[in-house]
Amino acid sequence: MDWNQLRTIIWLRWRLTRNQWMRGGQLSAVLTMIISIVMLILGAFCGIAGVLIGFFILGEKSPIRLLLAWDAFTAAFLFAWMIGLVSEIQRSETVDIGRMLHLPISLKGIFLVNYIASHLTLSVVLLLPLMLGIILGLILSGQWLMVLMYPLVLGLVFMVTAWAYCLRGWLSALMVNKRRRRAIIAGVTFGFIVIGQLPNIIGHIARDHKRNKPETTKSVPVEEQTPSPTESRPKKTFSNTFYVAHKVVPFLWVGNGAMYLGKGNALPALLGAAGVFCIGGLGLSRAYRSTLRFYQGHTIKIKTKKKPKSEKIPVTGKNFLERRLPATPDEAGALALAFFRCLMRAPEIKMALATNFFFMLLFGITFLVRKVSGLSDDLKMFAVAAPIMFALLGMSHLIFNQFGFDRGGFRQLVLLPMPRRHILLGKNLAFLPIVMVLGFILLLIIKFALGISFIVIISACLQLVATFVLLSIAGNLISILVPYHIAPGSLKRTKTSTMTAVMIFISRLLFPMVMVPMLIPPAMGLLMSRLGWLPAGPVNLVLSIALLALFVFLYKLSLSGLGELLLKREKNILEVVTKEVE
Repeated sequence: MDWNQLRTIIWLRWRLTRNQWMRGGQLSAVLTMIISIVMLILGAFCGIAGVLIGFFILGEKSPIRLLLAWDAFTAAFLFAWMIGLVSEIQRSETVDIGRMLHLPISLKGIFLVNYIASHLTLSVVLLLPLMLGIILGLILSGQWLMVLMYPLVLGLVFMVTAWAYCLRGWLSALMVNKRRRRAIIAGVTFGFIVIGQLPNIIGHIARDHKRNKPETTKSVPVEEQTPSPTESRPKKTFSNTFYVAHKVVPFLWVGNGAMYLGKGNALPALLGAAGVFCIGGLGLSRAYRSTLRFYQGHTIKIKTKKKPKSEKIPVTGKNFLERRLPATPDEAGALALAFFRCLMRAPEIKMALATNFFFMLLFGITFLVRKVSGLSDDLKMFAVAAPIMFALLGMSHLIFNQFGFDRGGFRQLVLLPMPRRHILLGKNLAFLPIVMVLGFILLLIIKFALGISFIVIISACLQLVATFVLLSIAGNLISILVPYHIAPGSLKRTKTSTMTAVMIFISRLLFPMVMVPMLIPPAMGLLMSRLGWLPAGPVNLVLSIALLALFVFLYKLSLSGLGELLLKREKNILEVVTKEVE
């Protein structure tokens, strides 16, 4: 590809980006430009901060301190890059190569443009100037050999971005199948969440184990208790495995090169720079070949074992969708079962539920390990509010956008000859078992962690249902007024107008207001107990029952009005949730 073709492609990408900004409105374009300028300014400040850190802090440090510092910078870069990789795992190319195949141009230039554009992430904009500034600060402090850190750091960024781009290309070939694509996105995202939270869990367990470990004191003579001047500053020593790992693992070559440059030896830094550039070049060439094969139609085929043909056995029991829900109209019950089955099959919903479940376990482990038992019995009633809020908070973004996940399936809802209040009722009943399971597991964890009585747990279950009913009223209203399209296979909303984004932000602010009534029964119980009139537990239980009855009554009153509002706005909702986004 010559320079004229490359310049034309860059100009075309800029025009498409500008059109997308203007299509979202002038306010959206201005906000995007402001965010871009702020990111560039932050990158410049990080570079200046890096110079100051390198000159004043790391300039006089020992070689081993340089190694540890650069290991920390490398770990921060890798962690930030992994977060950005998860957010763009679906491989949204800057220039669509599929639309360029019919043109008489080379694909290498387009691939190079897409690869360079993949560097425009927060981790590169902020952390790369920081690391380059630190190298400049070390050079200004008198360590001239540190100039060799520039190719080593740039080679590390090149290696990580090249292989990450290769990974995205491999995943895009795997995700040709839509069902497999959504499952991969959900699994990779959840895996990164688990990996990111493992240090937190291990740290909590280690810290609490050290705290609960009995101290053993030994009688030491007075002469041995006074340390000698040479022993006043203990030295940290590392095993040989630690240094061998820095010579073998490519991600640790930056720290290893900085340590040897601090000692005056430039060979390890030169070898490390050559190694990371070679590994990065191998990853980039692999990414280009996989991209070319993908757009030529060579997809990855996964061999599946053929199931032996078995004779069809007549089913005697009822199908799941043929069941009837008690005290529920048949139309609403059928829709509730269908919606629940869709929720259980959607990978993006599984990803959201798995994330909530994992954080729920983390929340429970923290309480169990720390053994919080210093609260009084009256104040423990407020401790159960945390799991209720947590269970509902994880489902709020789903309840506040009930039709955004339907996409093309919303057409069938529009064509159904049934009252629209039954559609809303079916949507709410589909979420009820999920919320109850998450909340009940959390309440059990709190029960065994704090030793709360069963009357408080029963009251908390009633409060959970009552709060869910109130949240369903707010969710029905917001889902009708502010629907937005969700990208298939993810929980990320597509491009929305500025007004819609503002309304979504305001709706999120309503969540704490919905949680306030849940605190009324325990607050009244605490007040009655402190005044000496009635015990807190029975008051909390009675008021929880009354609160549930009140919210169920309000929910029934709201269904008719919200059903009519849905009937008036269903065409607008259909246009939003089924639109194609570039």
